[in-house]
Amino acid sequence: MRDFIGFTKRNLLIYFKDVQAIIFSLLTSIIVFALYLLFLKGTFVDAVDSAMMGLENIVNAEDIDMLVSGILLVGIIGSALITVPYACLQTIVRDRELKVSDDICTTPIKRWKIILSYFTASVISSFIMTAIIFTIGIVILSFMGDLHLTVLSLLSCYGTILLGAISSTALFMLVVIFFKKNSASAAFFGILSAAAGFVIGAYIPLSQFSESVQSVCYLFPASHMTVLLRNGILNGVLDSINTTIGGLDNGLFIDAVKDSFSFNAKFFGNSMSIGNTVLYISAFAFVCIIAMVVLYSRTYKRK
Repeated sequence: MRDFIGFTKRNLLIYFKDVQAIIFSLLTSIIVFALYLLFLKGTFVDAVDSAMMGLENIVNAEDIDMLVSGILLVGIIGSALITVPYACLQTIVRDRELKVSDDICTTPIKRWKIILSYFTASVISSFIMTAIIFTIGIVILSFMGDLHLTVLSLLSCYGTILLGAISSTALFMLVVIFFKKNSASAAFFGILSAAAGFVIGAYIPLSQFSESVQSVCYLFPASHMTVLLRNGILNGVLDSINTTIGGLDNGLFIDAVKDSFSFNAKFFGNSMSIGNTVLYISAFAFVCIIAMVVLYSRTYKRK
């Protein structure tokens, strides 16, 4: 067990020793969130207002602002749950490029321990980084208004981030196995960063796409993570809005918002419950971890 812990610690130190990269990574997410609030918030507010069906004078405008701000924050966290785990896995590519992996394979450490050490270090790193981004975002929004977040909801969001770090890391370990050079990995990272926002519905709600496109997007665990985060962060605001309306619309406005901004994942037109969403992510991660251990073990054995 000491060798596993020691190698995991080594991978963590390699990632966190680049302080400047970590700081700029955090600043990038914060700046993007600020730009979202400045330039995209108005568009989303207009979309919500158009669905209010004459309730403009009843619903608290501050709740609408917080609803939209929360939706934008979910987009940032959802994107981070794709890009951050991938960035944390660059240690694997770096070790292969510098032939460090050859030296590692000469040690008595069992192959599955080497693989799981990379995995564990990446999960821990990505969870810490994404949790920091999420915390900063929540603090910023708390100064702007009331998100109506309970302690239980907040804890569920951190649990969702951990689950997202596990599932994304497991998936991307199956990707980085094909890269032997940092340059190729960095090029793929650029493509991944550009596509991430669309896949999870950060820029355009997935409900605006066709059922087939939605189904493809929901194959990826990160899209399910944003669904869980939307429910965790925004259900309090939606309950406050619904209480203000007082049943005048029989809940139609809240239903319209949840449908428009994808509060439930959909596969081929069928809506998934929150429980099934968690089960899907967990099963996806489990399958990827098993495949990861098998593929990496065979790769290292060929060294």
